[in-house]
Amino acid sequence: MTKDIEQADERGDGPGPWWADLGTWGAIALIALGALAAAWVYFRLPGTPEELAVGYYQSARIIAIGLVIVGCTLLGRRRDRAAATEEPEEPERA
Repeated sequence: MTKDIEQADERGDGPGPWWADLGTWGAIALIALGALAAAWVYFRLPGTPEELAVGYYQSARIIAIGLVIVGCTLLGRRRDRAAATEEPEEPERA
């Protein structure tokens, strides 16, 4: 039985998704990159796909990933602040 537990502990999760460690500024850069890609498709500059919908779809995916990362970061900071304000600064004396 302990061998099963040890094996489960030895198995590490594989590397996370490529966007997992970008942080706030990386997410903002993704949003800007997605907007730039959408403008690229709009003006039909070289490298634009034949189907414009494909280009807009890819741009929207990049923007969505950036927005999710920013949202998660902001929620995490908000939770940290709420947890910090709930804890008493001085220990209670009996």
